[in-house]
Amino acid sequence: MIRRLYTIAWYLAMPLALVYLLWRSRLQPEYRRHLGERFGAHRARADLQPLIWLHAVSVGETRAAQPLVAALLERYPGHHVLVTHMTPTGRETGAALFAGQRVRQAYLPYDTPFALRRFLRAWRPTICIVIETEFWPNLAAVARSEGVPMALVSARLSERSLRKARRWAALIRPALASLDLVLAQTDADARRLAQLGRRAVPVLGNLKFDVVAEPLLEALGHRWRKAWLAARPAADALPRSCVIAASTREGEEALLLEAWAARLQPPALASRFPPLLVMVPRHPQRFDEVAALIEARGWRMARRSRLADDQPCDAQVLLGDSMGEMTAYYALADVAIIGGSLLPFGGQNLIEACAAGVPVVVGPHTFNFGEAADQAIAADAAIRVPDASHAVGRALAVVLEPGRRQSMSDHALAFAGRHRGATARTLQALAPLIERSDKRH
Repeated sequence: MIRRLYTIAWYLAMPLALVYLLWRSRLQPEYRRHLGERFGAHRARADLQPLIWLHAVSVGETRAAQPLVAALLERYPGHHVLVTHMTPTGRETGAALFAGQRVRQAYLPYDTPFALRRFLRAWRPTICIVIETEFWPNLAAVARSEGVPMALVSARLSERSLRKARRWAALIRPALASLDLVLAQTDADARRLAQLGRRAVPVLGNLKFDVVAEPLLEALGHRWRKAWLAARPAADALPRSCVIAASTREGEEALLLEAWAARLQPPALASRFPPLLVMVPRHPQRFDEVAALIEARGWRMARRSRLADDQPCDAQVLLGDSMGEMTAYYALADVAIIGGSLLPFGGQNLIEACAAGVPVVVGPHTFNFGEAADQAIAADAAIRVPDASHAVGRALAVVLEPGRRQSMSDHALAFAGRHRGATARTLQALAPLIERSDKRH
């Protein structure tokens, strides 16, 4: 009964969903593309059989899926892979990561039985693999009725998400119980999943630790570093450094810019130690908004989209208004302040920075990456601070102490290395399910 009411609510919300997509498309025209896919209008693809389907809702999950997709393509050379998303940025990231491979992309329809059946009958996947958190009650029910096994891998469930799930337990518990396989990132995630009725969940680690940096992007970041950090405003100036504010969220940029201005007083410090602040907003539709914030505070600003790779940069603040270049930004940086952690958004991925050997500063809100953040701090790869002012202060302190920075960099690399291997373990756990499903199809 509860799922029936949930389904009715979804059907009633369909006009609002269409309005929402069109409204979002004002700033991101990509939201107008592939509209039919959101409602299950997919062209039949019998030519791609057998087909393994992975769902990666947005950018973070898509990057996490990269090593698993590569492993699946290698182990099953006769298979194709479908990767679905819910956001244009996730789809754009996937297009860059999976170009030239046996991979197709699409949007997952909204959680209505009619749209999901159309989707499944068009693509005819042999299995659905959901990355991290994104599974829906009707998706689970329709996949089961259509004979498509489902696995939730690298699963994470924060305390905050658990509290929300408990309010909808009548929907979430049956959906979670119906999954054929659930693999958790950490012991804490497994314990929280058990509180929703899914017990004895194997803990195989976080796929994000296995993401391999693109060498071309690393080389690009080194070119930026050589070109953008070379200029010194005075003969006695210290070598220029770079602090990146990575994947910042709404409200955080203003706090960081205020703290940056305060920490660079008196002006003599700015002249002898002219650090470059690189600010990379999490969502591309906010690039212009953040540019206006920077300019309103009187900083000399450059935009990555208008700056040649080898062009000198005398800006005080660089706006990272590009997509798919985070690896390059980390290769440029001396230290990273992780966005989403200074205000209660839950924090963005700090693993990528650690894997690049970049010391990390996080704020108080890291519930999306709680265990990874705690482990990085314990390993002396990261520092936790209470607010934006302390984040800027600690970041500048690290870059002013080369020995401290090198020590944190070494610890970050070691921390990331110790936690690799989730992809191989996940593939081993998935293999029996994939091979049984292949035989049925």
